[in-house]
Amino acid sequence: MIVWLNGTHGAGKTTTSALVQPLIPDSRVFDAEKVGETLMDITPGLPETDNFQHWPPWRPLVVETARRVLDYTGGTLVMPMTVLVEQYWREISTGLAQHSIPVRHFVLHADQDTLRGRIEGDTLLGPSPFRLKYLEPYAEAARTWLHDEAEVIDTTHLTPAQAALQIAEAVKG
Repeated sequence: MIVWLNGTHGAGKTTTSALVQPLIPDSRVFDAEKVGETLMDITPGLPETDNFQHWPPWRPLVVETARRVLDYTGGTLVMPMTVLVEQYWREISTGLAQHSIPVRHFVLHADQDTLRGRIEGDTLLGPSPFRLKYLEPYAEAARTWLHDEAEVIDTTHLTPAQAALQIAEAVKG
């Protein structure tokens, strides 16, 4: 199984995934961003883009990597990864379904002011124009398709540990 943690930057996906993993027996965290980083390391580089998700190989490589890891280890993959383009989510979720891999799709949500405050106050990554520019695309995706496709966990007033517990209980229950 895959427990996919979606949501925009500042929602708490990475932090929460690390807290969900020990709560779900036989699980591992797989950050699909590493697939994008691998593509970014190709030299000479792939065609210029502002987001590696726009490269067509990224989506099937995420599916194939997840499938291969699950074939090898079994269990559950906890995958923290923002996917705000509906077509990209369809490609990934359809690819996983073709391999009979069940997906529990969660969106970690917070209001725009909370997200902006978290991004601007991030002591690890610092304020990030890249992360801030995804606030409006997230809001649009949430309004138009994303919240209909997932179980929404509002993290506005939750700690990451509380969000992780909600997710783990939903998965186990």
